[in-house]
Amino acid sequence: MIKCVKCEQVDSIMKAGYVRGKQRYLCKTCNYYFTLSEKDLSSPSAIKRKRHQTTIIDIAKSLGVSNSTVSRALHGHADINPETRQAVLDKALQLDYQPNQLAYNLVKSKTNTIGMIVPEFHNPFFPNVIIGAHEVLTRAGYNLTIMQSNESYQVEISNTKAMLANRIDGLLISLTQETNNFDHLSVFEKRGIPLVLFNRVCEQINVPKVVVNDFEASFLAVEHLIMNGYERIAHLGGPLNLLVSQERLRGYRAAMEKHGKTIEDHMIIQGMLTQQKARIYGQYLLDLAHRPDAIFAVNDSAAIEIMLMAKEKGISIPDELGVVGFSDNPESAYIGPGLTTVRQPTHEIGRTTADWILQLVDDEDVILPGKRVLKTELIVRGSSRRCGI
Repeated sequence: MIKCVKCEQVDSIMKAGYVRGKQRYLCKTCNYYFTLSEKDLSSPSAIKRKRHQTTIIDIAKSLGVSNSTVSRALHGHADINPETRQAVLDKALQLDYQPNQLAYNLVKSKTNTIGMIVPEFHNPFFPNVIIGAHEVLTRAGYNLTIMQSNESYQVEISNTKAMLANRIDGLLISLTQETNNFDHLSVFEKRGIPLVLFNRVCEQINVPKVVVNDFEASFLAVEHLIMNGYERIAHLGGPLNLLVSQERLRGYRAAMEKHGKTIEDHMIIQGMLTQQKARIYGQYLLDLAHRPDAIFAVNDSAAIEIMLMAKEKGISIPDELGVVGFSDNPESAYIGPGLTTVRQPTHEIGRTTADWILQLVDDEDVILPGKRVLKTELIVRGSSRRCGI
């Protein structure tokens, strides 16, 4: 901490730029500007703040008792004299003693912390899942540590290593679009740390999984387009290494086949769906000589990009182009004419994953079903309602 060279105040000093390479300070008490030399900064008059957290040793020294006596008093052992216990508690309060929870947790081999790794925060889906999980975990006395993999397999690996280093009691994870290898997740099983996958899951690891019925949801979405008179329906999907992308493609194909519609392979696009990629793929579909009259997109972000591009090209929605998304992001209701989409029970996904991880943490022998499949709801808006149909 810096002391003013004029009035010697220490609580009202602020940095005020540089003068000839030296840090300039302003004392707000006396409104005096000054600089300090290296000698000034190293002199005794330059007050330095030292961090010190009160420990059991500090309490013991101030009371003239042993460290073990203080420890037993703080933990409520019955063999401590009531007067001694009260003296310890009073001194702990006076010295603002805070127990070292990390050290205590390490002794108990339990941190009461659950880790959660999500691919990204831009999509409201994952923040809403986090809210649901947080409600359950905090009610049960657990902390929730959240990390973002940023759709990167390598970052996901780093995230899992950090979670292990912080000795979490269990992990909830939704995989990235890049994840094809699952060795970094097998480590949790080897160490006996419970793991629950949600939304983006893999079949290679035998752990509980929480998903929605992507096949049924996609089937109903495409069937809705067909019932509204659309014939040439394209599908803008996600990476095929993700089970969620496979299931939504399967639902699309099943609906088309059921209603006798021709499936044209060049109108099925699977890949990493960033905003930039969605525009590239959308451009391709809308520039086809015999373009689709409807597009079912794997998420709302891609569907909204399609709608914006169609408007730029003067293509009328829904008369010339029907669009259906997936997730029911908040903006889906406000973009004209309103995006038809599949609503997922995000809070329930979070609550279910949290419930399962708590069961696994509390009882190592508990046997949970392999997968919990939650229902979705088709929200019909203007982007797929043709006039007169």
